[in-house]
Amino acid sequence: MASLSASLTEFARGVLAGQKNNILKGALSLLHYSGAAAAFAPACRGRGAIFMLHSVSPEAPPAFDPNGILRVTPAFLEEAILAVRGAGHDIISLDEAAQRLADPAPSPPFACFTLDDGYRDNLIHAYPVFKRHSVPFAIYIATDYADGTGDLWWIVLENALRKADHITVTIAGKVLSFATDTPARKSAAFRSIYWPLRNLPEPEMRAIVRRIAADAGYDSSSLCLDLILSWDEIRALAQDPLVTIGAHTKGHLALAKLSLEDAREEIRQSVARIERELGKPCRHFAFPYGDASAAGPRDFDLAQALGLMTAVTTRKGNITEPQRHGLCHLPRISLNGDYQKARYVSALLSGVPFRLIDAIKLLLRGRVATAAGSETPAPKPA
Repeated sequence: MASLSASLTEFARGVLAGQKNNILKGALSLLHYSGAAAAFAPACRGRGAIFMLHSVSPEAPPAFDPNGILRVTPAFLEEAILAVRGAGHDIISLDEAAQRLADPAPSPPFACFTLDDGYRDNLIHAYPVFKRHSVPFAIYIATDYADGTGDLWWIVLENALRKADHITVTIAGKVLSFATDTPARKSAAFRSIYWPLRNLPEPEMRAIVRRIAADAGYDSSSLCLDLILSWDEIRALAQDPLVTIGAHTKGHLALAKLSLEDAREEIRQSVARIERELGKPCRHFAFPYGDASAAGPRDFDLAQALGLMTAVTTRKGNITEPQRHGLCHLPRISLNGDYQKARYVSALLSGVPFRLIDAIKLLLRGRVATAAGSETPAPKPA
């Protein structure tokens, strides 16, 4: 009862303050502690879920931490594993998930753990947790990153802002100027720059970040070497049957922004490179960014045509039955650095939050359609 009351308080404070994160946290806590998530899970959880992580590190977050949502602690990862098993889900590999999804026969709900980009801390901090619990997991590698030559532009932007007290940048012809002399101002500048950049073509976006870094006096040339798994480390991990190595393109590019041929080559070459390095097939793929602006039906078709067993997006949700693109547009559930509580994992795993969101979207679309229809003049009598 105390936990339920605390959840109501958390939710109410979020609503009153207009804080989206706290509203969502409160709602997830309510679903968990009220028992609603567990009660409706059999009807809402679908066949299973794929979790998405990036970086795993025990380090305390700095005051300026705009990419902190991409990082969770090893302790939380362990809590998440226990929460998934406590909910009655089998934790399985992507290979086994594909086999289950291809079979219409009922099977226990499953969960898969996946990590994007190939951060070295996956080996140092995540692997021991997975190994201790005998949990299979997958790491998606952007091959340019493993070569040490890729562009971790969102981290470059963070590190440049960390060094600068003021920046001026031109985005889509608009000159923006920011004071960045405090953590709060740096965070505000990052938010104001990041999303407009995401709307630009990849070469232009990355060129702007390079200029910001140069103006701030930040040298990013060793960033991939410092943060990303080397091929030797990837090969060592791949020796463990618990580990699946998947592809994540060559340069971590938004495929939807590329030509058909360039998008195909980003997928094909990354898969082929991983197969050469590891000496075994690469069957699984993750779309960089993975939202609707970065990957669409054309790109799902490409992954399917190239013979991949699965391809995952960042669309939020549980896995139901395969649709038009088979297993090449699978949704995932983000284990977000802002939501590091086992109760959030349990609520999300139930599928109830995603069903509620879908219902709200359907209701809103209906209202918009009704409003639009009411504004249409009635036909004149003949």
